[in-house]
Amino acid sequence: MTPMTLLAEAPVDRLGQSLDYEKARECDSVVDAWIPDWLRSGWEKSQRGECLDDEDVVCRALDFAYRLHDGQCRASGEPYILHPIAVAAILKDLGGSNAMIAAGFLHDVVEDTEVSCDQIEEKFGKEVRQLVEGVTKLSKLSFESKTESQAENFRRMFLAMAQDIRVIIVKLADRLHNMRTLEHLRPEKQILISRETREIFAPLANRLGLGQIKWELEDIAFKYIEPEQYQMMESLVTETRESRQEQLVEVTRVLGDRLEAMEIEDFEISGRPKHLYGIFRKMERQKKQYNEIYDIQAVRVIVNTKEECYRVLAVVHDHFCPIPGRFKDYIGLPKPNRYQSLHTAVIGPKGQPVEVQIRTWEMHHIADYGIAAHWKYKESNSNSKPLKGDDQKFTWLRQLVEWQRELKDPQEYLDSVKEDLFDSEVYVFSPKGDVYCLPRGSTPVDFAYRVHTEVGNHCSGALVNNVMVPLQRPLKHGDIVTILTQNNAHPSTDWINFVATNSAKSRIRQWFKRSRRDENLALGRSALERELGKNGLEALLKSDQMQKLAERCNYHNVEDLIAGIGYGETSVNAVVNKLRENNHNERYFNPQKFESRHEPAAHNSSSKSPILGLEGMVYSIAGCCAPLPGEPITGIVALGSSRGITIHRNDCANLANIPNDRLLHVAWNQRKENDQVLTYPIDIRVETIDRVGVLRDILTRLSDNKINVRRANVQTKKGKAAIIDLSIDISDRSQFDRVCSQINKMCDTLSVCRFVAE
Repeated sequence: MTPMTLLAEAPVDRLGQSLDYEKARECDSVVDAWIPDWLRSGWEKSQRGECLDDEDVVCRALDFAYRLHDGQCRASGEPYILHPIAVAAILKDLGGSNAMIAAGFLHDVVEDTEVSCDQIEEKFGKEVRQLVEGVTKLSKLSFESKTESQAENFRRMFLAMAQDIRVIIVKLADRLHNMRTLEHLRPEKQILISRETREIFAPLANRLGLGQIKWELEDIAFKYIEPEQYQMMESLVTETRESRQEQLVEVTRVLGDRLEAMEIEDFEISGRPKHLYGIFRKMERQKKQYNEIYDIQAVRVIVNTKEECYRVLAVVHDHFCPIPGRFKDYIGLPKPNRYQSLHTAVIGPKGQPVEVQIRTWEMHHIADYGIAAHWKYKESNSNSKPLKGDDQKFTWLRQLVEWQRELKDPQEYLDSVKEDLFDSEVYVFSPKGDVYCLPRGSTPVDFAYRVHTEVGNHCSGALVNNVMVPLQRPLKHGDIVTILTQNNAHPSTDWINFVATNSAKSRIRQWFKRSRRDENLALGRSALERELGKNGLEALLKSDQMQKLAERCNYHNVEDLIAGIGYGETSVNAVVNKLRENNHNERYFNPQKFESRHEPAAHNSSSKSPILGLEGMVYSIAGCCAPLPGEPITGIVALGSSRGITIHRNDCANLANIPNDRLLHVAWNQRKENDQVLTYPIDIRVETIDRVGVLRDILTRLSDNKINVRRANVQTKKGKAAIIDLSIDISDRSQFDRVCSQINKMCDTLSVCRFVAE
C-alpha cells in the first residue's frame, strides 16, 4: 500500500518555480542561472557554437530569442530574455507541447524585433508561427474609442481561442510573469494592469480551469489595487496560522487512520491555504468577519476513483459534525470549467469550521491545470493537440464567438463578455437532463434564450419542476425547466426589466427592431432618398454594386441593409460614403431633382440670410417637413399670403401638387465661423423599451449636445413600447444626425424618427 501523505498548510506549487530569482540575481551570468535543467544541454551547445538538431525546436527557439533580444532590458534592468524564459517555464509546467514552449520563447520577437511571421514559419514550422502570430495580434489593435478598442481586442481574443485554445494559454503565461515583476513599473501603471488582470485575465483563467494561474493573478492584483486590505488579510492569516495548523494536523491524522483501515490505497491528505483575495472577496460578498468564513482552512483528500470519493465523504461526516447547507457535489454536477470535487464543511476538533475537498487524481490535475490537463496528463508532449472549439465543455466560448456577430455595440459586447467570464452560480436542467449554467438571478426567459434564440422569441410560459411559474421567477440550483412555446407568441417589453443575462436582453431588443421590418424598410429607403434623391435610386438598389456593399456591411442582401438603416443599426452616411469611394458610380449621386426647375443664380456668399436667393424677401420654414440646414430645399411662392415664400424639403409630399411656376430653387447659405447660430424647431419620436429613467437618459444626450427641448410627451402602456414625442431646436442636419445616432445607440431604443405633431 502506498503510504499516505500528511501535509498541514503545504505551500502552493507555483508554475515555473524551478527558476530561482534570487540565485539568478547573484550570479555573474544572470541568463545562465535562469536556464532550466531540461534545456541546459541544448543551451550549452548553442553557446559553444554547435549546430542544434532540427527536431530540437525548443532549444533552437531559446537560442533564436536570446540572439534577437540581446541588448534589450526590462524595466527592472534585467536582460529581456529572462521574460521569455519564464513564460516558457510556465508553459512547460502546464504540460505544453514543444510548439507551445517554443512560442513562449518567441512570443515577443515579431512585435519587438525585425523578424516577420514568415521567418518564424521558415525556421520553426507552421504550428509555431500560428501560435506566435495569434499572440502578437492580440496586442496590435488601436482605436480612438477606449471601449471600442477593448471590445475589438476581446473579439480577436475569442476568435483566436476558438481556432486554437493554446494561443490564450501562452497569453496567460505571459501575463502571469508580467504580474510577478510588476513592482518595477510606475504605481499608476501597476494599478491599470492589475485592474485589467483582475477583471479579465483571472476570470478567463478560471473559465479555462487554470486554478493556479487564476489564484496567483488575483492575489498579485489584490496587492496593488487594494494594498491596505491586502496587508490586513495577510496579517489576519498569519495571526491564526498556528491554531489552524494544529486543527488541520488533527483532522488529517484522524482521516488518514480511517482511510488506511478501509484499505484505500494511494491517497493524499493535505491542508491548503485559501488565497488571500478569495477570503477577502467572500468576506465582502457575504458581509462577514474573518472568523465567520468556513473555508479559510481546508483539507484536501485525493483518491483514485469516484467511488472512493463518496466513501471518504461518509467517513468525514461520520467523524465530524457537518454544517448544514455547506455540501456541494461538483462531481455529479461539474462547473463549466470542468472542475470536479466534493465540497463539505464540518466542525473541527477545536470547534472551528473546516472545509474538506474530496477528488480523484485526475480531477485534481484538471482543477490545477484545467484545459491544459488534456495534454499534460493524457497525451505525450510531442503529440499534444488543443481541445477543439466545439468541445461541449466550452460552449460558452462558442457562444461568445457567435454573439460577436450579432452585437455591434462595443459596450454591449463587453458586458456580455464579462458576464460570461465570471462564475455562473445557478445550475439548472432541461427536461432531457442537459445541464445549463446561468448567472444568479436568471429567469426562465434567460434559460429559453440560452437554449436557442427562437425558443426565447416564442416562449409563452414555463414549468419549473413540473409546476407553472411566472416568467420572472428566479431559478434555483437543480431546477428542471420546461419552456412552453407557441408559434404566435413573441417577446414582451416587460421581459427587459427582469432578465438577468445581457444575451437575452440583446435578443429581445433585436426581435423588436426586426419585427417592424416593413416600417424599418420605409425609414431606410426614405433616408437614402434624402441623401441620393429619387432619380436613379431604384437602379442603384438593384445593382451588383449595392449587393456587394451590403455584404461588405455584414448584411445578406440589400433589403437587410435598408432595414438596418431604418432601425439605426447602421447610418445612412456610412453607406453613402462607402458608395462614393467608387468613382465610376458617381452618376448615382447627382440625380436631376425637379428637372423643370432652374438652378439659382450665383449669390453673394457674404449674405446674412440663412437661405441663398431670398435676401430681403419674406419667407417661413414649413412645419410639414421642418427642413434643416444641410438638407436639399425648395421654395413655394405662397400666392396671396403675407408669408411670401415657404421653404420645404425636396422630398416633402406637399410639393407634388404644386405647379412648377410656383417652385423656386433655393439653397442654404453656408454659415461662417462668427455668424450667429440659428436653430429650427423639429419634432422627433423615440420608441423605446419602457423602464425607469429612460426619458432622463434621452434628455441627458440632448443636453450634452446643447439642444433645447421645447416639449416632451410620454405615452406608455403595459407590455408595449413607450412612445416619447419631443419638440427640439436643431441648428443643422449634422447635429440632428449626431444626436439621433446617440439616442439610437441606447440599449433600450427601438427607433428614432421625425414626425409631424398633430
